[in-house]
Amino acid sequence: MGPLGRIVVTGAAGFVGRAVVAEARRRGHPVVAVVRGAPVADWSRDAGIEPCRCDLADPGAAAVLARACRGADAVIHAAAHLDAGVDAARETAAGTAHLLAAMAEAGTRRLVLVSSIAVYDTAALAPGSAITEATPVEREGAARDGYVAQKLAQERMARAAAEAGGPGVWILRVGAIYGAGRLWNAHLGVRVGPVLIRVGTGGEVPVAHLALVARALVDASARDPAGERVLNVTDDVRPDRDAYLHALRRSGWPSVVVPLPWTLWLAAARLLRPLEPRLPGLLRARILRARMLPFRYPNTALRRTFGGAQARAFEDRFAQAIAEGGG
Repeated sequence: MGPLGRIVVTGAAGFVGRAVVAEARRRGHPVVAVVRGAPVADWSRDAGIEPCRCDLADPGAAAVLARACRGADAVIHAAAHLDAGVDAARETAAGTAHLLAAMAEAGTRRLVLVSSIAVYDTAALAPGSAITEATPVEREGAARDGYVAQKLAQERMARAAAEAGGPGVWILRVGAIYGAGRLWNAHLGVRVGPVLIRVGTGGEVPVAHLALVARALVDASARDPAGERVLNVTDDVRPDRDAYLHALRRSGWPSVVVPLPWTLWLAAARLLRPLEPRLPGLLRARILRARMLPFRYPNTALRRTFGGAQARAFEDRFAQAIAEGGG
């Protein structure tokens, strides 16, 4: 892997962004940390981190970002909305457009986009299928929820920029991230206070440890994708739902587990389809199927591209996350 200069990280104060900044600094790379609000207090003790306060969706953001990108080798775009509303979609699209315009003006030649494995279209997949980079994605105009639509729009915009002679683009479709402060996973079911309504039992949980995600993003920022490359980011060995729940219960939650066959839940979701726009995700048939049907989520392409291997078992990483802060 060749030498890498400065990296611009958007969403740098977020869960993923902080880990990326820390990983880049661990490797000795100067970082421009783009944040919407106040920078992380610890950064003031590191001269290699230059905070840049900027709301990516603001009309003047492109000019601010162009100054931030000047002299940078790569941008890791980790800024994201987790909600699925219209405002979030508008802000996500505007922020990505402003960033791409800024990179074009500054001449920054590499973009690493944090996308999600949620973009894959599981409707035609049989139980037990492997979801890989070759699996078809949902159609942007008919995505199963607003979050998936946002990620598809970001991918489309980044791909169009690359095809127009812009930056090389890595699209990293990340699994369900866990680490200190984030343990819950919607692939288990529905949480109601101390109770988990468990939907289904089979299949892998497509987890990605925070440290793995940060390493993959920084690795990608140092490699030329030769146009556009897509990689799925998941743990080397993904736990099944039983193993994940066993690890999670060591955090003290859930106190009560109410198991429901996923087929029964799916039948209920289909009956409620006329009310679907107003229902939570796991009462919508397409979302339920995508999250609960037993699939496999190999990371073969990731390891073939960047090498490496996770040294510890999932149970050990999860126990450490509990000890460091739960979530």
